[in-house]
Amino acid sequence: MNFSNRYIVLFAATLCLALSLVVSTIAVSLKETQDANKLLDKRTMVLRVAGLIEREDQPTPEEIATYFENIETVVVDTNTGNLMVFDPETMKIDPRKDAKAKGLNKKTEGNWAKKAAIKTIAEKQLIYLIRTPGKECVAFPIYGNGLWSTLYGFLCLKPELDEVVGIIYYEQKETAGLGGEVENPRWLAHWPGKKGLTAEGELLVEVVKNGKVVDETTQVDGISGSTITSVAVTFMLEFWFSDQAYGKALGNIRQAISGGTNE
Repeated sequence: MNFSNRYIVLFAATLCLALSLVVSTIAVSLKETQDANKLLDKRTMVLRVAGLIEREDQPTPEEIATYFENIETVVVDTNTGNLMVFDPETMKIDPRKDAKAKGLNKKTEGNWAKKAAIKTIAEKQLIYLIRTPGKECVAFPIYGNGLWSTLYGFLCLKPELDEVVGIIYYEQKETAGLGGEVENPRWLAHWPGKKGLTAEGELLVEVVKNGKVVDETTQVDGISGSTITSVAVTFMLEFWFSDQAYGKALGNIRQAISGGTNE
């Protein structure tokens, strides 16, 4: 059977359109599931850095929901330092996306921003107030450049923000066996108990070159063979606890974890 060129073109176009509609429909139907899984992954990281579960634990969605009955997600206005309770039903806040969105972000400046290679951040950030009895602490999202990639993680501090509960990195593309060791439990185990911030908001904890620790209370031994990635952790912490990010809100955060958050 012979077909005209017009018929062939129309048939091919119709088939492509039909397939694109199928793919689009599948993508839309999966988005809700993907978003839910991302939220569960992030919440699992919060539980791990706060010491509520072990690193190897894989809690069910129901278990995560139970843990989060004692965890409050709070919006930090990085310009004013004000806090408000995060309502996912009415607030569309995604700091990672908003960092690139005009009208929702702000340009950074200063030495620490430059060293951490952070050019813009979202004006509104999300932190987590853990109120589980005996495990009270605050989990702060952090990120910044390593050697080859951007490192995303959480730093968790006790209610007075003066002591480190833990640190965790969950996304990075550093060299395996070198910078990639920022995810190694053995290195992460050096962090709990280190001094965090002074009452005035000065960051005390820092990563130093491997083998150069002088003060065990504030210094974390760097990763062997990965000085740039190790020191980059200090750069990003210095930035995130400066007045450009969480700095202006630290006093309010201390009050909030102790007595609740006022909108």
